[in-house]
Amino acid sequence: MKTIGLIGGMSWESSSEYYRIINEEVKARLGGLHSAKCILYSVDFADIERDQSLGDWKSAGHKLAHAAHSLEKAGADFIIICTNTMHKTVEDIEKAISIPILHIADATATKIKSTNINTIGLLGTTYTMQHDFYKNRIKMSGINVIIPDSDDINKLNKIIFEELCLGIINEQSKAYYISVINNLMNRGAEGIIFGCTEIGLLIQEKELDIPIFDTTKIHALDAVNIALKMD
Repeated sequence: MKTIGLIGGMSWESSSEYYRIINEEVKARLGGLHSAKCILYSVDFADIERDQSLGDWKSAGHKLAHAAHSLEKAGADFIIICTNTMHKTVEDIEKAISIPILHIADATATKIKSTNINTIGLLGTTYTMQHDFYKNRIKMSGINVIIPDSDDINKLNKIIFEELCLGIINEQSKAYYISVINNLMNRGAEGIIFGCTEIGLLIQEKELDIPIFDTTKIHALDAVNIALKMD
């Protein structure tokens, strides 16, 4: 079994989901007392969020590159970054290490491509929805990506940072997210990407009438696939 290096803490709420999913999946596949070989480097999200809000992605990337380098030194065989947004800095992180990074958007695009879906709605932070670093990775697989309008983007982002990242689950916020999803469906979305690792804490797939691609689950399960794959 390969050792998974996790860069977490963004937020720790979703990082705990990664740890749970990975270990439950390893146990389900191997049985007995098996659990995942993994190393977690949990950053202080307040430092990262400050860099985000200032647009200082180089500083944020430097912090995560240090985390990745530490994980490699500790024995990780590959890295997963337990957040969608900070994949904006993935090139800076890759320069600091010699082990691979499993990109969350690539794992998600592969999952979408296994279906007959051609147009996908993307939810996430303002950075993930509006910047190209994430959408372009999905589009490279021949999938059309649509996002909410600017007012909805701002409100969705506020819910993520002011509620979900703090572990607050609000039924009104859930209803709002569902209304935005319905709007995306009306615009032609055949599926929805939960492009923020906290969204799955708010809404369950069974509550919606459209295929959901929960990036936390997809990314964590793909990490297990790699960890258990024989060379």
